[in-house]
Amino acid sequence: MKSTKVDKIFLGIVLALTLGGIVMFVSASLGILAKNEAKFYGVLMSQLLFGLLGGFIAMYLATRIPYKFWREYSLIIFIASLLLTALVFVPHIGFAHGGARRWINIFGVSIQPVEFLKVGFIIYFAAWLSWVKTKVRDMKWGILPLVIFIALIGGLLLKQPDTKSVILMAVSAFAMLFVSGVSYKHIFIMISVCLVGAAMLVSVTPYLRDRVNTFLHPSHDPSGSSYQLQQSLIAIGSGGIFGRGLGQSIQKFNYLPEPQGDSIFAVIGEELGLVGCIALILLYISYAFRGYKIAYYSPDSFSKLLVVGFITLFITQSFMNIASIIGVFPLTGVPLVFISQGGTSLMIALGAMGIILNVSQSQKKV
Repeated sequence: MKSTKVDKIFLGIVLALTLGGIVMFVSASLGILAKNEAKFYGVLMSQLLFGLLGGFIAMYLATRIPYKFWREYSLIIFIASLLLTALVFVPHIGFAHGGARRWINIFGVSIQPVEFLKVGFIIYFAAWLSWVKTKVRDMKWGILPLVIFIALIGGLLLKQPDTKSVILMAVSAFAMLFVSGVSYKHIFIMISVCLVGAAMLVSVTPYLRDRVNTFLHPSHDPSGSSYQLQQSLIAIGSGGIFGRGLGQSIQKFNYLPEPQGDSIFAVIGEELGLVGCIALILLYISYAFRGYKIAYYSPDSFSKLLVVGFITLFITQSFMNIASIIGVFPLTGVPLVFISQGGTSLMIALGAMGIILNVSQSQKKV
């Protein structure tokens, strides 16, 4: 038997994360209001209209589109996402912010194209793995294509620079390879090569070295490279068990850098306390378990790999953010999915959830 309705539990979890995230986003953004009223309303409108409204529209449409559509056009989608990402290097279209060139401006709208690339890559890699089937156990059909894809993507992203997105796509791809039945030996070899490559990249990249040094020595430069981590820990620590109360954060005013962005988990910790942080983490864990359950009962290999890729991407990104804010992982700058500032990120994430919900309509029931 097959289900004909979307997975309501998964939908409920996504809505809880998104709507609760908007509440926390508005609260965290009050730190901007105190300094620049015009910027506050600009950020708020971008998140609500482009991210939330656009995201819900994208999710609804994706729920209505048969998931097999994405397999049929996977190569076109992947190539289009690569070309869109390459636009960041085109004068008068791409622009830099904070020392990174990751954005494009189209008709006055700021877009971060790597968010499209993440989804485009997962769609295409799921299609590839479902096409090669059992041949994935042969290195030339499984590991080697992944090396080529990651090298192509890395060539675009490391120049921006955007190391974190390369890591996220690689982790998602490993999860998809694991599910597809690739040899454990090949995965071990690939992970070892990636770790060696990452160590070499850190050794030759100054900003990555600084982040690793900050992680290893968090108190070394509290007014410089360790500033964000120190202020985040102060915010979370001052929240105690139950928090100061919604909207009552002090650190979001002139202390936490990007309180509505990378540091939003620290604001959540300060306002909602340990209880709020645990509740949020449990919500993300529920999201992952329910998503992987949908993948387990998916009707075919493509849909299974697609759901695994999306869930792994977004749950890894979320826990990378949380781990970096509490100091158990180097600062990455990745947003907290469904919550942090980023209209493009929120819209694409909700659109991907629509694809998962469409798969859930066809999942096998026992």
